[in-house]
Amino acid sequence: MSVALPASPPAAPSAVPDGLLAPDGWPLVIIGLCLLAGFVAHVIGQRAHVPRVTLLLLIGVVVGPSGLGVAPEGLVEWFPLAAQLALSMVGFELGERFVGRNVRSSGRTILVVAVAVTLFTALAVFVGLLIAGVSLVMALLLAGIASATDPAATVDVIRETRSGGTLTDTVLGVVAVDDAIGVMLFSVLVVIARVVGDGSLEAGIAGLALWEVGGGVLVGLVFGVPMALLTGRIRAGEPTRLETLGFVLCASGVASLLGVSYLITAMVQGAVVANFARHHTRPFHVIENVTQPFLVVFFILAGFRLDTTALVEAGTVAVAYLVARSIGRVVGGTLGARLARADRTVGRHVGWCLLPQAGVALGLGLLAADEFPEFGDRIVTLLIGTTVVFEILGPLATRIVLRMSGESRAASIGGPSQSES
Repeated sequence: MSVALPASPPAAPSAVPDGLLAPDGWPLVIIGLCLLAGFVAHVIGQRAHVPRVTLLLLIGVVVGPSGLGVAPEGLVEWFPLAAQLALSMVGFELGERFVGRNVRSSGRTILVVAVAVTLFTALAVFVGLLIAGVSLVMALLLAGIASATDPAATVDVIRETRSGGTLTDTVLGVVAVDDAIGVMLFSVLVVIARVVGDGSLEAGIAGLALWEVGGGVLVGLVFGVPMALLTGRIRAGEPTRLETLGFVLCASGVASLLGVSYLITAMVQGAVVANFARHHTRPFHVIENVTQPFLVVFFILAGFRLDTTALVEAGTVAVAYLVARSIGRVVGGTLGARLARADRTVGRHVGWCLLPQAGVALGLGLLAADEFPEFGDRIVTLLIGTTVVFEILGPLATRIVLRMSGESRAASIGGPSQSES
């Protein structure tokens, strides 16, 4: 999804006389407080065995409009930029981890599990909402949206717990590709919903979705090839921070300018570099080291943006969506793993690691609301409300499952994680 930069930084209300405090200082204060909150959340999370993502989201909810309301309301204008910065880096890493390392050993498993989870989630939500009394058109739209995940939350929990193994590799691979599959499924279901709603075949939304995915792949290739050839040439070994971040952020920005998925662009770019930058020893080490501050700000702003009252307003439909989507993720993951003849641990646990829902789902929801204004308010309200639940409980489920599978090292090894040491 393309994003627009905020017109100006939010101004915080001041109780001191005019001229005593310069308003330009507030953005730095807010960013500094976010980073300190991230440090506190990391320390508490280690001792309480609670994912840092969950704590950061709760901090955002508490200080935001749904909580104490102590933060300036204009802070929400920062969210699109923070999301693009964080998710571009996460997507770049996911591209390398899926295509660069795992495609030969577990690529088939990842693809089968991703398709199964996407389709079964859509089916479960569609049937569950029909049972709850939702109209056919709205059920189709929400079924298409439900398959989207939040890769940032999942990746952060895996880093925090220093997990590694077959299950971890499968989860990372699935979150790297299932959003692309989900966007394509969404475009198909929107066309069907249009036919069901007014009997007309509207191909515009399908073409838009195709351009978003295909254009993202194209931009990723355009920036990935020269990046693979040029980075790391001046200094042997790892690329420098400047050239790595420059390539990743430029590619993401161009993707937004063209109206294509910057997340898909980043993943394709990472995959190209992983496969063709043979002169690198660890080409993604730079991104791993600098992503954390961006993720902290992103998660706090995500919590600030969430409206806890929206879940209550959505009522029984929200409950049906929550239950159906959860069943779809878990059962779809199990069925996909069995079809791919994956390890039993993967089949038992992979679906529980795919519960988080955030930016992509909300973006699809806004697109659906624009195409079907008669359902717009209900769809957006439901998605905002259920995102609160999935973003808080999803990382908790991921952490628990990784410990149960034996792939989490956080339970047995103390100290900070590698990504933050």
